[in-house]
Amino acid sequence: MSSPTAPFPVSEDSPHVALGVTNARRWTVVGLLFTASLINYFDRATISFALPLISQELHLDPEAKGVLLSAFFWSYALMQIPMGVFADRANLRWLYAGAFTLWSISQGLIGFAAGLGALIAFRVLLGVGEAIYLPGGSKIVSLLFRPSERGLPCGLFDFGTSTGLVIEGVLVPRMLTHFGWRTTFAIVGFTALLWLIPWLIITPKQLHGNAAGMAAVDRPGFWPTFLGLVTNRNLLGICLGFFCFDYYWYFLVNWLPDYLVTSRGLSILKAGIYAALPYLVFGVSEPIGGWIADCLVRAGWSETRSRKGIVTFAFLTGLLLIPAARVSRPGAALALIIGGCLVGLATGNLLVILQSCAPHDEVGLWTGVYNFVGNIAGILSPIITGVLIAQTGSYTPPFVLAAALIAAGPLAFWFIVGELGAERGRREA
Repeated sequence: MSSPTAPFPVSEDSPHVALGVTNARRWTVVGLLFTASLINYFDRATISFALPLISQELHLDPEAKGVLLSAFFWSYALMQIPMGVFADRANLRWLYAGAFTLWSISQGLIGFAAGLGALIAFRVLLGVGEAIYLPGGSKIVSLLFRPSERGLPCGLFDFGTSTGLVIEGVLVPRMLTHFGWRTTFAIVGFTALLWLIPWLIITPKQLHGNAAGMAAVDRPGFWPTFLGLVTNRNLLGICLGFFCFDYYWYFLVNWLPDYLVTSRGLSILKAGIYAALPYLVFGVSEPIGGWIADCLVRAGWSETRSRKGIVTFAFLTGLLLIPAARVSRPGAALALIIGGCLVGLATGNLLVILQSCAPHDEVGLWTGVYNFVGNIAGILSPIITGVLIAQTGSYTPPFVLAAALIAAGPLAFWFIVGELGAERGRREA
């Protein structure tokens, strides 16, 4: 069976058939995951655009701003593994809806925060809800698509993260200018709850592994599972590579707007537009990178060579951040930062590499561990950046550090992570 409008052939053994989901419906679910990812990053990054106003009202120095930006990641990182376990075992229709509700309400309540302590508390709560985004999205894709098909849907749903930042760069500065930061947070958070309506209409009532016809798994206890994870070479390499990626990514997400205002002398409105361009390139690159790898695999390239090769090329473009920090003209700096955002070509392939290495019934758990390690970088990146800026009075050292880390990332994929997919199966046989 095939569909003329599908991006690749659809066969009767595709996982979505066992779930009773049509090809069009599974792509609609991917579209809803894309929209949720858009809202997710719109919510978490609003504070980056509002930071100059918040810091002025609350008299925050660079270290305090770094702590505030980091607070979200305290809970977001810690919830990744539990959320991954839930994603493997729970009905994702309701799990995702519940987490989405929590994060939207938390975002809206930030507008009512009376001081720095309340801001930190609501940001921590926001992190709890948003922890569903990657383990849940990755698990849903693994339930609806075969491994050779997953690069494009993984890139598409994660494309929402950068799209949210692009729209935010255009819209939020205007909202901040006209309504102030408190009203902006309330509007952004509470109106997002409308997403729940199509989600509950479109998603199947049973959205989990057993509903797709997979046999029940006799799961080992906690400690055998934990020891198996921490000693798994593939998971270790994937996590190390993703740590480098996330440090780089969160440096851009958290500090780019503030950098353009404080270091390049742009207004909040102009900084929003300038920041939107790199985020756009990053986001558009995500599905393109996944699609290119899917095409290469279908053309006969090995999955290992295709996906690791694109990840390597993408990561090395991050080195463009080093000259970006040193040029004198804002336009030249922006052009180099945009080039460095071709790192986005790696995103969908990172998720497929993980899905290829993980046992099918542990995709959510592996994604949770992966995102937990990556978001340790989310905790460290804003704090380290704030300290470096405070001590040196310059953005150059944090730019160089972020670029060096992303350039080192491919080493983990080539020298620690083994072969992927069918090649790994043939070798193990």
